[in-house]
Amino acid sequence: MKELHWIGLKSIPGIGNVTFRRLLERFETPEAVLSESSAAFAGFRGVNPGVVEAITKGTWRSFAESECDRLSASGARLVTFTATDYPKSLFEIPDPPPFLYVRGELGSHETAVAIVGSRRATAYGIQTTTRLAEALAGHGITVISGMARGVDTAAHKAALAAGGRTIGVLGCGIDRVYPPENLKLFRETAEKGCLVSEFPLGTLPLAENFPRRNRIISGLSRGVLVVEAAENSGSLITAQYALEHGRDVFAVPGNISFATSRGSNRLIKQGAKLVDCVEDILEELPGYGAASGHAELPAPAARSFSLTPKEAAIYEVLARSPLHIDDIIAQTELTAAEVSSMLLHLELKGAVQPLPGTHYSIS
Repeated sequence: MKELHWIGLKSIPGIGNVTFRRLLERFETPEAVLSESSAAFAGFRGVNPGVVEAITKGTWRSFAESECDRLSASGARLVTFTATDYPKSLFEIPDPPPFLYVRGELGSHETAVAIVGSRRATAYGIQTTTRLAEALAGHGITVISGMARGVDTAAHKAALAAGGRTIGVLGCGIDRVYPPENLKLFRETAEKGCLVSEFPLGTLPLAENFPRRNRIISGLSRGVLVVEAAENSGSLITAQYALEHGRDVFAVPGNISFATSRGSNRLIKQGAKLVDCVEDILEELPGYGAASGHAELPAPAARSFSLTPKEAAIYEVLARSPLHIDDIIAQTELTAAEVSSMLLHLELKGAVQPLPGTHYSIS
């Protein structure tokens, strides 16, 4: 079972997302990593003696076998970063997860906008969220949110009611329903859209999970809309991730007398785009805006492709900015010959394109 070794390698304390992918750059597959002797890791940056011991003694196996059994029973599946349907936009964030737990259909390329906001949303916040989420779904845009109470729930429900797609990104295991009153919404989202989590099955919805969840929400989206947010709220963390990831940040102005409006109003002061209709969002999305009063032609459909770990290493560094081939070599674990070979493979897949001066960018 392929999932056994992916889960096993990720479960070893000391192996984070970055180290996981660097190990695959060197050894190609998780199974190969977990089969190596201690000598193979000599001098490998980020792999300490405790990690080497866990690999060579096989202490990861018990958890991985149990997790695979739970995965089979849960109705979810594992989507690895080498898979065709792994969202390529996640390569643009600093630490994309090596794999996601998924229920439903996950597209590798789709135009998506995140809608986030207060769990204690006002009637105005719920109504505004519903109107904007329905309008986005009506334009074929996937609505992403965090499945929490308040604004999140309203966004998911409105997108589904409009016949659109929605993605729920969880701060707990994908086999847990939180909040519990959203059981019906969870089922409908998994059937007509997608549920996603990077956390192992059974993980509780602990407070420390949600900031990590928020970076996935931002990573999957082209822009983040904050409807209502108190100061220092999780929605503002998502907006900050969006800025760091090069996403557009939108905010709905709120009543200055309400605490739930202070965060979103402050975002507007700081330069977030004020939104009072869906067109304010659409005009920032390639293929959806208006030029000279005429609707733009739809953006060309992006090609779906799988990636080997070495190809993924190159795609990830190029997803953040175009680079000279020498910089690509310096930022990966690959040799010059491997980088040249992988760039050719990626060009043939339509994943990257050459630029003048031996520079490359993603297509």
